Amino acid sequence: MKGRVCSIKMQRCKYIVSDLVMTAVAFFIFNICRYSILARLRSNYEDLWLYVLSDKLIFEDILIPLVMLGIYALSGFYNHPFQKSRLSVVANTFSTAFIGAVCIYMVVLLNDIGMRRMDYLMILILMALIFIFVYTGRYLITRRFMDKLQNREVVSSTLIIGNSDESRRMARRIMSDRTQLSRDIIGFIRLPDEEDKNDVRDDARVWNLDQIADVCAVEKPDQLVIATMHRSDRRVMEIVDSLLFLDIPIKIAPDTLSYVTSNIRLGDIMGTPFVDLTSPRLSDFQANLKRLLDVVASALMLILLSPLLLCVAIMVKKSSKGPAIYSQQRLGRRQKPFTIYKFRTMILDSEPCGPRLTDDDDPRITGIGRFLRKYRIDELPQLWNVLRGDMSLVGPRPEREFFVKQFLEEAPYFSLVYQIRPGITSWGMVKYGYASNVRQMVERSRYELVYLNNMSIATDIKILAYTIRTVLSGQGK
Repeated sequence: MKGRVCSIKMQRCKYIVSDLVMTAVAFFIFNICRYSILARLRSNYEDLWLYVLSDKLIFEDILIPLVMLGIYALSGFYNHPFQKSRLSVVANTFSTAFIGAVCIYMVVLLNDIGMRRMDYLMILILMALIFIFVYTGRYLITRRFMDKLQNREVVSSTLIIGNSDESRRMARRIMSDRTQLSRDIIGFIRLPDEEDKNDVRDDARVWNLDQIADVCAVEKPDQLVIATMHRSDRRVMEIVDSLLFLDIPIKIAPDTLSYVTSNIRLGDIMGTPFVDLTSPRLSDFQANLKRLLDVVASALMLILLSPLLLCVAIMVKKSSKGPAIYSQQRLGRRQKPFTIYKFRTMILDSEPCGPRLTDDDDPRITGIGRFLRKYRIDELPQLWNVLRGDMSLVGPRPEREFFVKQFLEEAPYFSLVYQIRPGITSWGMVKYGYASNVRQMVERSRYELVYLNNMSIATDIKILAYTIRTVLSGQGK
């Protein structure tokens, strides 16, 4: 949307405030119902207002809306505050109201003497109140936003990659879509290999590809749409690779790409179906849950394994000259560089002639380093990367830019793995292990794409289980 960053934050805040207030109102009304049932079950029960204003209930009135806000956030409702259909709002509100009502009952209401006789009724009343009030607030906010769209107070903007007849047809296709959304085509990006005969010259704004960062910074497009005369998978993936750093959704017509679009999330632009090349198949709920599990697990493991980490650091430090922790630049999500941390397993200054991959008999590996690599203990400091948000427990193996450029020439589709955070372990590491040359990296990348197309919390658990088995058996390379 125009003013995308600001408006997204504002829309998200509206939903959050509304959910918080409406949940508080719903729970307060529920407490009145709760009092009525308790007073009926027990004679000479305390006065209504003494009950409602008691310290216990005031504490619950503050805590419950905050807990429910966490459930709403975990469900993914706030991830994309503009992409809301009425059906999705109803479904999300109903499911979170049900989950919240059951959790509140299990934690809070079971302590009420006599309440167990009314289990199902109380859960139903609480769920209904939360659903009605929260949905009312969400409906009003969504309805107000739809009115703004119809009045063109808010406009969704698209920057088209390509400057050819195909690009103009794509622009007309988007603009002619009969939906409620207001549309705006910012302009077109001329690709370097577009021949003069394909280059369209008209009144539309056109920029060269090397200007795209400045254009996006000023115009703030909501999405980039690839519309080029070149239909080869390799060329499209090369274009995607050059756009990933912008951190803007990249979309393409589903009939443009063949082998890589079959398992990628299908989105839409103003009601027109497009393949989203930069959104993983994971649902918003699973994506949030994956990140929550990453944070909790990495924090606990860093605390519990701290004696082991300290002992390993001392052994590495004493075994050879150099620091215990080795840091290196790797490419992460959206190909953004980050610093990865590992226990040092090689001699100091092990790459005097530039980046070089290792193999099983590499003389640069120290004695203690060989043991650490065998049991993958050298990877444990990466838990700090997970906690920081650079990495995930499970995800594609992060590589150095030097090697990424090489195997992208052989396997341009590998750009797709940069939709998500890299991981400490991966399906490629489990099935293939470490790579000692670019050809092996390409072979391992196929497993990473399999993971990308089958992402789920269950898949992550399986990969972690296989990784633990690999570590305990000493099969790491």
